[in-house]
Amino acid sequence: MKIALASPPFPGSIDQALFNLEQLTEQAAAQQAAIICFPETYIPGYPMPGFAPEQGSPEKMEAALKRVCAVAAKNNIAIIIPMDLYSPEGMYNVAYVISAQGEVLGYQTKNQLDPSEDATWIPGTQRRLFEVNGLKFGITICHEGFRYPESVRWAARNGAYVVFHPHFGGSDTTGTTPTEWGSMSNSYYEKAMMMRALENTIYFASVNNATRYPDSASSVIAPDGTCIAYQQYGVPGVLVVDIDLPLATGYLAKRFKPALYADEYSK
Repeated sequence: MKIALASPPFPGSIDQALFNLEQLTEQAAAQQAAIICFPETYIPGYPMPGFAPEQGSPEKMEAALKRVCAVAAKNNIAIIIPMDLYSPEGMYNVAYVISAQGEVLGYQTKNQLDPSEDATWIPGTQRRLFEVNGLKFGITICHEGFRYPESVRWAARNGAYVVFHPHFGGSDTTGTTPTEWGSMSNSYYEKAMMMRALENTIYFASVNNATRYPDSASSVIAPDGTCIAYQQYGVPGVLVVDIDLPLATGYLAKRFKPALYADEYSK
């Protein structure tokens, strides 16, 4: 099965985000990908210092979601689109899953917020699995995938072949451009991607924006921890990778003995 990771530039507006989404989705569909995933809160854009996303609203998010559904149906490809979700309790950071027929299958909330995000979003409380064309997968969003490996292990123990990991880390104004994937001189992020796959024996598909100085590359990691492929640093585009589902056994995740840690987690 082929999966696709989109590495678009940071969107200057919601319309720009939707334009980029349509272009990259068409490219992925042309290469027979079954599903494409976009970076964290790609609509309206993550409020990273140095970037100025368009101010969202419930109406703007609803209209954008409808357009994403239309793009999925037009290209016969499933889409994972991270967005803001407004609710009476506050705003959630979520990733919607859209079927190839343009149906909203549901969404995963970001449950473990970075401390810097506490004033922007409220945390979700549930995890769930999704299935597209026989591909069972989970989603963990940025900080929680990097810092809370339990978010990935839950999906692996419940039958996921792959966990998609939309995130955003980088700058267009300061920093350095990595030259080698997983280098000792790089930030820890790519090493964490490798571990999320290796410690659970599943695929890990991590998705980042294309910036001038990225913290990490959009990458697909095999169940043995090998980086199968990654998008060139700082270059917008779509990465299409053929994954072998029988290799994603979840073997190590299923050997985990939660009862050994029950008392510790309950404190």
